[in-house]
Amino acid sequence: MIHLLRVSCSNVLDKKVTDFLRATSRRFVWTTKTQSITSMATDEENAGNTKKQIAKLFEASLKATVPNELDIEPLVAASTAKFGDYQCNNAMSIWPRIKGKGTEYRGPPAVGQAIMKNLPPSEMIESCSVAGPGFVNVVLSKDWIAKKVQKMLIDGIGTWAPTLPIKRAVVDFSSPNIAKEMHVGHLRSTIIGDTLARMLEFSNVEVLRRNHVGDWGTQFGMLIEFLFEKFPDWEDAKETAIGDLQEFYKASKKRFDADPVFKERAQQAVVRLQGGEPVYRKAWAQICDISRREFDKVYQRLGIQLEEKGESFYNPYIPGVLEALSKQGLVEESQGARVIFIEGFNIPLIVVKSDGGYNYASTDLTALWYRLNEEKAEWVIYVTDVGQQQHFEMFFSAAKRAGWLPADDKTYPKTSHVGFGLVLGEDGKRFRTRDSEVVRLVDLLDEAKFRSKSAILGRDKAADWTEEEVEQIAEALGYGAVKYADLKNNRLTNYTFNYDQMLNDKGNTAVYLLYAHARICSIIRKSGKDIEELKKTGEIVLVHPVERALALHLLQFSETVEDSCTNLLPNVLCEYLYNLSENFNTFYISCKVVGNEEETSRLLLCEATAIVMRKCFDLLGIVPVYKI
Repeated sequence: MIHLLRVSCSNVLDKKVTDFLRATSRRFVWTTKTQSITSMATDEENAGNTKKQIAKLFEASLKATVPNELDIEPLVAASTAKFGDYQCNNAMSIWPRIKGKGTEYRGPPAVGQAIMKNLPPSEMIESCSVAGPGFVNVVLSKDWIAKKVQKMLIDGIGTWAPTLPIKRAVVDFSSPNIAKEMHVGHLRSTIIGDTLARMLEFSNVEVLRRNHVGDWGTQFGMLIEFLFEKFPDWEDAKETAIGDLQEFYKASKKRFDADPVFKERAQQAVVRLQGGEPVYRKAWAQICDISRREFDKVYQRLGIQLEEKGESFYNPYIPGVLEALSKQGLVEESQGARVIFIEGFNIPLIVVKSDGGYNYASTDLTALWYRLNEEKAEWVIYVTDVGQQQHFEMFFSAAKRAGWLPADDKTYPKTSHVGFGLVLGEDGKRFRTRDSEVVRLVDLLDEAKFRSKSAILGRDKAADWTEEEVEQIAEALGYGAVKYADLKNNRLTNYTFNYDQMLNDKGNTAVYLLYAHARICSIIRKSGKDIEELKKTGEIVLVHPVERALALHLLQFSETVEDSCTNLLPNVLCEYLYNLSENFNTFYISCKVVGNEEETSRLLLCEATAIVMRKCFDLLGIVPVYKI
């Protein structure tokens, strides 16, 4: 079920808000104690994160090895070399700190040897070795790996959820403009923002999913006057009468630019709207509602949950925020405008235009103040295209000058701009229709579903499926393909939109991964065994090297999600998912599952893989497929 909650300007323009602004105008500076990002979690919190558990062991070893050197964080990473599963790389960085201080060690290799010898005893570790300039390699016990995977099967994938040092975050994403078509840039923001929100939610963070729609501004005077002119009985006009809102916007803009009388009426309409005149407010609400219904069509197809708090919600708070910033001496007059000068930038941040109007900066600063002070968010994440990077850098800097945020980015509360590149057509230019029009997202998604359905109906097994099953699988494949094609790329890069590539059932695509999951489910079904009963009575035994490799990769799920989430890079999770599928294929080719003496153990490995794959799909907003 899709939930789209909305809070509009009409909810806040009353006496209570006026009183609230008066009461709060004296307390606009963020005073909550900052919290370190690097604070170590407890052993219980680390339970699902293998890398953190190993780091905890090395933390104890480092204290014993160099007791006089404080604040040394263990440098532990998963290893791709043949020498071990994980590697601690502290020896080289420690050596310059202790050299010449009368140390007993004679170089990084000796430091590495000492770190290895001082490791506390642990059932996790099978063996250790030192390589090169003091790299400490760790081989995990295969019995311990097997127990950890089996425990997840019993206790659930939630026990492998990352632990983050925050409780509440805001993810600001999608954010289309009223009366304008959602384009592929909004698609990227929507898909990336949803995945970041899902990863945070899985990490037990309360996420406020915010849709900061452009529902306020001078363009509404133009739209309202055109609505009055074109439909004298506009209150009774249906959505079908107004027609394509994008075309309606273009026609009103054309009239606005060509007719001075209409332009003057439109400007007066803005004043009346902002003054709260009921007829103008009602017309504004009708235009917004028509747009929202179009947006909802996209959100419903993509399974997106959002709460709308658009520009209109924050507009009444702007004067109080700017007044507080002015009292702090941050806002200055410059060429008729009111601005904040930011160190390191040649231009100031304009917060009130020379005509007295507000702009993106005034709204964004106010929204940030509200999120920090009223919603108590510890991390505020904005998902927009990279072209807005400078704007965010400037207004984040202004917030730091105001004392709302700590001066560095190593403590909370903090803000992050999640930039992304362009979606390109096969001609290497911005993705548009042949008529150079913006591609409607509903049409784009429906085309992906249509192509998926055509491919499904061409399969031999399609005759055994109901129409409802075909529809569900076509949606899962089509919409999943569009999402994954976006998310698998580093978000900062441009990517080329190509239906044939994203719907290919071979290679690193959602279709390939969904089919891989369905095959695993088929293996379990064909065994005839009750997998839930096997979880209680069976035991995982890692006999073959590829079984161990698969189980180890499963164990690295938690640290991968944490890495993907904290660095705001969904492609890290996509890479993990694809490699998991490849590891499973290697296992399945090498190890017979059904009818083998290790059948129970291997069925449990199949189930563990399917569970982790499903959670990866869930975090990426992709619906799994159980049969092909």
